[in-house]
Formats: sequence, C-alpha cells, structure tokens
Amino acid sequence: MKKFCFVPCLFLITAVSAQVVVKADKDVSWKKNYRAEATKINDLVHTKLDVKFDFNHAWMYGKEWLTVKPHFYPTDSLRLDAKGMDIKEVAIVANGKKTTLQYNYDSSSLNITLNKTYKGGENYTIFIDYIANQMSIKHRAAQL
Repeated sequence: MKKFCFVPCLFLITAVSAQVVVKADKDVSWKKNYRAEATKINDLVHTKLDVKFDFNHAWMYGKEWLTVKPHFYPTDSLRLDAKGMDIKEVAIVANGKKTTLQYNYDSSSLNITLNKTYKGGENYTIFIDYIANQMSIKHRAAQL
C-alpha cells in the first residue's frame, strides 16, 4: 500500500517541479534613455476651417483660421506641420483686416514669421489658404 501512495506522490512532486517558471528579467533599458517632449511654444485657442472637396481630382481646397497664443515666452514665429500642401496665402487677421505674412514651406512644415513679437496670453489669428491634393503628396514623396 505504501508503494501505491509513494508512486503518486513522487509523480506529483515531479510534475510540480517541472512547472517551475523562470521569470526573465524585465527590460528596463528604456528607463535610462531620456526622451524629451517637444518644447511647447504656442497654445492653440481656436480653429476654424472652411474646406471644399473636388473628388474627381482628389483635391481639398482649404481655408483655415488659427487663433494662437504664446505658451509662456514671447514669440515672433509659428511653426505648423503641413505635409503635402500647396500654400497659397498666409496672413494675420487683426480687426477684421488681413495682413500678409512671410513664410517658408519645406513640404512638411510651414514656418511663419509673425508681424510682431507676441507676449504670453496675447492671442493672434493666422489665416492660411491652401490646397491639399494627391499629386502634391506623391510629388513631394518622390523628391524625398
């Protein structure tokens, strides 16, 4: 009878010890790398869009009004992501009047030089007239 109890106990001990799982060390190397967030220069206050679609040509005609204010420090420029667009006009809107602004566009970002230095809490509205289309996206992708 003892042999019959001994064999199942031996089998149970063997089965339990076979299932011991060795835990691998967790990869925490990512904690050692500092990943800075982009510096916040401006705060978006309001966006107004007026878009029209030309489905036959896969184009979108857009007009955009962005109300922005400096986050903390004074700023005299604004950078926007604008991939695959044809920029027609960039202006600042003040008292219902548009004043054209200088800008640089490198097919992925739009860098706008403002008409003056704006201080923290001082809102300004930027107007952008653009066309987004498949051809401009494909053409620019081919250039890269």
